[in-house]
Amino acid sequence: MDLSSLSYASRFDHVSGSAIREIFKVIAQPGMISFAGGNPSLAALPDDIVAPIAKQVLQDNGKAILQYGATEGYPAFVESLRAYVKSHLQLDLPSVLPVTGSTQAMDLLCKALINPGDRIIVENPSFLGNLQCMKLYEAELVPVNSDEEGLDPDHLEHLIQETKPKLIYTIPTFQNPTGRTLSLSRRKRVAELANQYGVVVAEDDPYRDLRYRGRELPTIKSFDENGWVVFLGSFSKVISPGLRVGYMAGDAGILRKCTIGKQSSDVHTANLSQAIVDQFLRQDLLADHIRRISAAYAQQCDAMLSHLASFPAGVSYTRPEGGLFIWVELPEGLNAKELLNQAIEQKVAFVPGTHFFADGGHENTLRLNFSGSTLTQIDQGMSILKDLIQ
Repeated sequence: MDLSSLSYASRFDHVSGSAIREIFKVIAQPGMISFAGGNPSLAALPDDIVAPIAKQVLQDNGKAILQYGATEGYPAFVESLRAYVKSHLQLDLPSVLPVTGSTQAMDLLCKALINPGDRIIVENPSFLGNLQCMKLYEAELVPVNSDEEGLDPDHLEHLIQETKPKLIYTIPTFQNPTGRTLSLSRRKRVAELANQYGVVVAEDDPYRDLRYRGRELPTIKSFDENGWVVFLGSFSKVISPGLRVGYMAGDAGILRKCTIGKQSSDVHTANLSQAIVDQFLRQDLLADHIRRISAAYAQQCDAMLSHLASFPAGVSYTRPEGGLFIWVELPEGLNAKELLNQAIEQKVAFVPGTHFFADGGHENTLRLNFSGSTLTQIDQGMSILKDLIQ
């Protein structure tokens, strides 16, 4: 019997592969200028710092690092992570869980909380990778309206009352894909609504340290009174995505369920990766590194915004104060997928915005990433996009 009779799990029925990963196949073409990914700049990856750290931690504690570790995390890193969360985020939380990138944090939270048919309120648009994760757990996604200040708390409360969700998912700072930041008053309101209605909030904040202008805002978690908010953090965008180190911070009961779920996922996050990030924190290397890479990212962001200012009438776009992305809306009637096909022919790639909407549509939108391109590439690629749109 051949494989044509094989039946796959029904959870895959409405889930396709990541649109970004498909576009990555195109990005590999020689000479392609990519505004499609969310990768840190190659110049921002601190291989010169990581190499001696890796050597030193292996010399000092190599047997323990190369052995199996605790699901709850490499002990030294758990200690430095708690201190980091307390000092950097002003969150005095004893319960933290190292995870394999904040993507795993969302997977574990869904594993712990979501039954088929449970509702999750999501920003519209939102990060397509985690939309895919939620769909795999057979959740019903409920989009909440958003504007320049982030998700609309009045609409959020209406949806909570109407749909009784199990979870709210938000990226409050330099959101992926729009680059928008949730305002201070709305952060407080989200925490209040979570407590009032008993809904868990997944606060996914991997970009918060990449701020180029404006003032830092406190986390939603800092306004959490009864443990309904779970903070998802990551070192992927500020140290290295290849190390795959993120963390969860929140209620001990929720994190315990996630820990049990992690045991059957990967047993534990790689000890060596945790040990390297631990030394970044203990040696106080992170702040200077972030300042250096942020200065370069700010130039790249400003260069892309400068080009967008000269685009044809009817093209609108966000003006983020940090992060890695700019969101563009084309005049009605233009289709970003068709534009992508034409752009690829001229060696430029981006991600059509429709993939970031839980309910599809919005064919005239697109996401641009500036961190993965040089200033020269931004000049060349944006000039090509401008000509195509005209």
